[in-house]
Amino acid sequence: MNIDKQIEFDKIKELWKELAVTDKAKETIGAVTCYLSESELRKQLKDTTNSRNLIEKLGTPPLQNVAEAKEILTIAEKGNCLTPYQLERVEKVLVAVRRLKDYLGRGKMYDNPLAYYEENLDAVEALREEIGRQIRNGAVDDYASKELKQIRGDILRCGEQMKQKAEQVMRSNKECMADSYCTTRNGRICVPVKKEYKFKIAGSVIDKSATGNTFFIEPVSVAKYYEELQLLQISEENEVYRILYTLTAMVAETIIIMNENIRLIEKLDFVFSKGKLSIDLDAVEPSINTERRIVLADARHPLMDKKVNVPLQFEIGKQARGIIITGPNTGGKTVAIKTVMLSCIMAQCGLHVTCTAADICMNSGYLCDIGDGQDITENLSTFSAHIKNVLEVLSEVNRDSLVIMDEMGSGTDPAEGMGIAVAILEELRKSECLFLVTTHYPEVKEYAERTQDVINARMTFNKETLRPTYQMVIGEAGESCAFYIADRLGMPNEMLKTAIRAAYGESAIDDYRFQKEDTGITRQSTHKIAKVKRTNSKKDLSTKYRLGDSVMVYPNQKIGIVCVPVNEKGVLRVQLPDKKIWINHKRVKLHVAAEKLYPAYYDFSIIFETVANRKLKHEMERKYTEKTLQYDNE
Repeated sequence: MNIDKQIEFDKIKELWKELAVTDKAKETIGAVTCYLSESELRKQLKDTTNSRNLIEKLGTPPLQNVAEAKEILTIAEKGNCLTPYQLERVEKVLVAVRRLKDYLGRGKMYDNPLAYYEENLDAVEALREEIGRQIRNGAVDDYASKELKQIRGDILRCGEQMKQKAEQVMRSNKECMADSYCTTRNGRICVPVKKEYKFKIAGSVIDKSATGNTFFIEPVSVAKYYEELQLLQISEENEVYRILYTLTAMVAETIIIMNENIRLIEKLDFVFSKGKLSIDLDAVEPSINTERRIVLADARHPLMDKKVNVPLQFEIGKQARGIIITGPNTGGKTVAIKTVMLSCIMAQCGLHVTCTAADICMNSGYLCDIGDGQDITENLSTFSAHIKNVLEVLSEVNRDSLVIMDEMGSGTDPAEGMGIAVAILEELRKSECLFLVTTHYPEVKEYAERTQDVINARMTFNKETLRPTYQMVIGEAGESCAFYIADRLGMPNEMLKTAIRAAYGESAIDDYRFQKEDTGITRQSTHKIAKVKRTNSKKDLSTKYRLGDSVMVYPNQKIGIVCVPVNEKGVLRVQLPDKKIWINHKRVKLHVAAEKLYPAYYDFSIIFETVANRKLKHEMERKYTEKTLQYDNE
């Protein structure tokens, strides 16, 4: 049973996580649950209040994510050398610690208990200053040591001398050069020499151009400085490693202090995130009791817009331990019970609640059945899902539980659903837990009126505007207002009479005040189905095109003559200027009828038959022959 998701506490956690800075605090927020120790809960609530007060007076605390620093400290603890980048991350953490100490130090003037965490933070000034002096911009600074400055100065001078020697060679051998400047290839200073002069310049060939016309040669006078440069670079690398190992050793010596700083930063980040959430939600610190009493003044759902949210006045535990809420659909019943449970859970997690005042009891468990829970994959209907959840609730409920149930007994036969709802309520009453349920069953309202420790409550509804007012009135039973809503929205009186008669009997019709004169239902014009006209296509096609008709063939719009009329498949043969084609009649349109083009009894074989075939036919008419007529197969 995912209570957090059902009452939307998971969404509150997401808002809460966004206000945290460190990964550890976010992880803690995700795993937070209700505190069952009264002393621990009171401490957590006090921390939330103190953090909010400090933020309101001093602004947002200077916190930063320290997850990377924790990994770096592990590396240093193992004795591995830290890189300049890693040392800078350590320095940033120490800078954050110093700023946080200053922030908390200023909070002492307000006598805020959180301010005294400052005494447990150590900025390790000596380490921070050493890293700041020796590491800059992700590298060991030139002034990290006198030796390093001297070596790097010598490297610069050596490099300059190499360049001067190379330029001197170029000036002395201008005719041999392929360019007017020296270059660096494979870390060596070279001069660009034309291919035909490569043996004229004393030195080593380091590289050549893609075309092979230019050779890059390191002159002998430059080479001797390159050896000196390599020695200087080795000395520089050794000195840099000496400095890095020294700083790493200093970090390793402060591992315990640094880990404690990080632990406190993560702890304070969690505490201050609660204060930030309280400010964002405009919440207040609730009072905590163990007397099974919940009182909420001007409570509102924290995820709803404060400008449109109607405050809820709620109380349970003094007059009764169970409340049955009735009222119209969309009247706010579900929001009301969610608001109550969400306020209680937030309070028991050490958070402030969105009320003007609240007195909330500690609960050992929060149980609920909200939503239809229908699941095709689990083969659960709405009613089955409800019963499954209810049985789970009843198996876990005890005297210190808070239970909410929405639309009890819904999803099945009304009479049987009502009976099940009463049976569930009786079990909840016997467990002595606090419970809130919503229902539309009038029999359940009657159960509340006659049962000790259970009372009715209703969500108010404005019958004139057909709008809920979202106010809860405890001690009164509500009505669904279904007939009023249907009446105002235009349902005919005859239909309403049928509905009232079915629900309450014939006598109830006389007591009902209809809001309008009966007009009946006005039938509006609707769309009609367009049916296909059934025709004898074969009969129509047999006379559609005749031999000799001039037709237009689409889509090419060529003119042709019908040489074979339409067959039973709707296909005819057309003589085009260059060929004969078979084509569906839908792609042909009559151009000129045959009777307008040719005289009666015209011999179309003159057009459609070849001369050879005509002669052969004439011969066949006179005598027997083994010859056959020749036709194309198009």
